[in-house]
Amino acid sequence: MISNMAQVRRLPQTFATWGMFWLVVAVLGALAFFSDGLRALLDAWQLPEYSHGPLIPVLSALLFLRQLKTEPVETGPVRDYWPGIVVLLAALLMGALGRLANISDIVAYALILWVGGILLVSFGWKQGRRFWPPVLHLIYMLPLPGVVYYKLSTYLQFISSELGVFLLQWLQVPVFLDGNIIDLGVYKLQVAEACSGLRYLFPILSFSYIFSVLYKGPIWHKAILLVSAAPIVVVMNSVRIALAGYMVNAYGIEWVEGLSHFFEGWVIFVISIVILFILARILLIFQPVKMSLAQSLDLEIDGIGTQFMRLRLVQASTGMILAAVLMVGAALSWQLLPERGTQMVERAPFSLFPRQLGDWKQRGPAQSLEASVVVVLGADDYRSVTFSRPGAASDIGLFMAWYDDQSQGGVHSPEICLPGGGWEIAWLERTDIADRLGRQEPFSINRAIIQKGETRMMVYYWFDQKGRKIAWDFAAKFWLLADGIATGRTDGALVRLTTLIEQGETDAQAEARLLDMTRALLSPLPKFIPAG
Repeated sequence: MISNMAQVRRLPQTFATWGMFWLVVAVLGALAFFSDGLRALLDAWQLPEYSHGPLIPVLSALLFLRQLKTEPVETGPVRDYWPGIVVLLAALLMGALGRLANISDIVAYALILWVGGILLVSFGWKQGRRFWPPVLHLIYMLPLPGVVYYKLSTYLQFISSELGVFLLQWLQVPVFLDGNIIDLGVYKLQVAEACSGLRYLFPILSFSYIFSVLYKGPIWHKAILLVSAAPIVVVMNSVRIALAGYMVNAYGIEWVEGLSHFFEGWVIFVISIVILFILARILLIFQPVKMSLAQSLDLEIDGIGTQFMRLRLVQASTGMILAAVLMVGAALSWQLLPERGTQMVERAPFSLFPRQLGDWKQRGPAQSLEASVVVVLGADDYRSVTFSRPGAASDIGLFMAWYDDQSQGGVHSPEICLPGGGWEIAWLERTDIADRLGRQEPFSINRAIIQKGETRMMVYYWFDQKGRKIAWDFAAKFWLLADGIATGRTDGALVRLTTLIEQGETDAQAEARLLDMTRALLSPLPKFIPAG
């Protein structure tokens, strides 16, 4: 390493080289082309769970410079740059698809692919491929896709709730868990989305990644340190929930706010990091070569500045010039194209939805959702009503939500929100009911039975994407991308029908009501959820 650094110091100290010139041109072209993705990152970093984002590029750069110290100085021409050009083309394609679909998160994901490509072009395949750890670390600055975020958030909520209630019961506090609602008798605590643990999970995942990279030990030690972040955060969040419940039970609801604020943010983060260090110290017991915790972490940063000066050695190779031309050309071409924007469609508002569908008549006025629910729903228009029919064993609840633009969020699946309200999904399947409705086109739905205590309900719900009836939320996201690219349309809707399964009634009888209501919906629905 000493000879390597000595070589660097003997080289000219100016950055004014043709290689640096073309590298800067390529970077400027990338900043222009991926600007939508950069704006998406800046917006995401305003959220608590992604507030660590600005630190990630800095830490990745430090990892890169630290690793560069172990790489020999190459002053000859770079000839194996073609894999890097292929990666850059893939990044350009991915970014273009994201921009065409108006989904800026995809553009942000493509930016990381571009970073990997430009490193391969700069250093060549033989040397550049070894820089994958700092490039992979950049993933931690990205916002999760909405579907993944809400599924993960809900899953962590459930685990935190269960563990928190277990701890409360262990402390002899009488408590009952109803979904994500902790019932203490006099008081009820809602395990809100902010308490899911995601606020602390992402920065600690990033830290555990760096920790495992720097840790000098066997691969299985590194793997344990890497995957331990999630359970550590969930356990700490459960402790927080249990402490809040204990304080409420002992001293009243007003105490929980102060406790929650105390445990928010960096307190949980710091405690989790301490636990991670303790885990690393335990793993050292199983090391064949005994060393201290400080010795097990490669924290040497001496010479980082010297390694930064190695960037001036980037060659003005054919690959680097081609990369610069590609990025500038892509950025300029996109600027010359007319702004397409999001394609809006004409539709009738749900307030005009008919009050009678066949034999089914609306019972009472439309229900308004709580303000907090409306914010989470994020819909541009919604309708929640109850229909009844003479002779029907039970009413049917109809809920519809419309989104003008789903590219920055979109539909939240009932598979996520129903359990949060205390409903347990006893059974769920995706099925096509086109034959039962007398339709030629596919009509895929989610059919579920949910229960709360002894109360059971049957649910139909589907995602409506440009006339397609889709059951799987990931398939809905695929068609959102495809429609955004092909037509610029990113609108969509969710339709949900629910009916109570009465005592002594079979599931088939309850489902017959839902089928009847679904048939009645087929005629008026396109006016409010247009296909074309």
